[in-house]
Amino acid sequence: MKFTAKQIAQILEGDIEGNPEAEVSKLSKIEEGKKGSLTFLSNPKYIPFIYTTEASITIVNRALELEKEVSSTLIRVDDAYKSFSKLLEFYNQVKNNKEGREAPIFISDSAEIGKGEYIGAFSYIGENVKIGTNVKIYPNSYVGDNVIIGNDCIIFAGVKIYSETEIGNNCVIHSGVIIGSDGFGFVPDEKGEFNKVPQTGNVVIEDNVDIGSGSTIDRATLGSTIIRRGVKLDNQIQVAHNVEIGKNTVIAAQTGIAGSTKVGENCMIGGQVGIAGHLNLGNNLRIQAQSGISKNLKDNETVQGSPAFNYSTFNKSYVHFRNLTKIVDTVNKLEKEINTQNINDE
Repeated sequence: MKFTAKQIAQILEGDIEGNPEAEVSKLSKIEEGKKGSLTFLSNPKYIPFIYTTEASITIVNRALELEKEVSSTLIRVDDAYKSFSKLLEFYNQVKNNKEGREAPIFISDSAEIGKGEYIGAFSYIGENVKIGTNVKIYPNSYVGDNVIIGNDCIIFAGVKIYSETEIGNNCVIHSGVIIGSDGFGFVPDEKGEFNKVPQTGNVVIEDNVDIGSGSTIDRATLGSTIIRRGVKLDNQIQVAHNVEIGKNTVIAAQTGIAGSTKVGENCMIGGQVGIAGHLNLGNNLRIQAQSGISKNLKDNETVQGSPAFNYSTFNKSYVHFRNLTKIVDTVNKLEKEINTQNINDE
């Protein structure tokens, strides 16, 4: 797709300095800008690059004062960073605004699909599926029986959505995500052999949820595994059966949450965090990367470590841990001196 400076200025309500017909078809960093690319300048540290960049169009703040001429066409706006972000959002909307049905695909006769849909090649839509308006389902995706998907969702390539799953509006599910597979439920018999516990529940995902590539969300044993409104999950996250994640919680990559744990609202959880099962974690938590959570947490706690404990205490303890060899040497030296003194006293 190509855009002119005039078109971009209209979208951003900006003023053009230079050629209004300058065209761009790609994005670039200002220091790496080439002809045909669009970039932006908001950080004063990068001002020198405005004079050397080869980008065809550069978005800048209105307040920027130039010391010499530039070759790039400028679009002046109130806030270059926000305007560039707005443009990226617009670009994604245009890029993802596909419609129609490719071939081959399978769509059950009992499926209901709203207007403005896009269904990519080799996709499967099962029985009694209900899909809202403006939903985009990219190639090689699977949507099982009785699944409900709301309006304005994007399901990227290779996503597998098992039966009975419910997905709200404005959700984005990235490639390789698996939603609704069986929870890890097995019980040993008298012979010590593990028998599978049927997983008869489902997964419920509310509005405005983002799920990163390669993540898995297991169906509940009974009831629902629930991802509340506004949750953002990074790549390669495991959410086990009957977990509930509170609204507006964000979780970084490679975190695992064991079965039946409840995570509160507005929490921030770092990468590679391990959370044990059947816990209740409060609201507004801050859990540092690579922490191991093995007990309930109250609202507003910040924790680190494995097993995790108070963040401030952890940092103080870590200083002592790093000095542990010196501390042991000092203790050994004092012990030796005391023993020597005792011998002399005798």
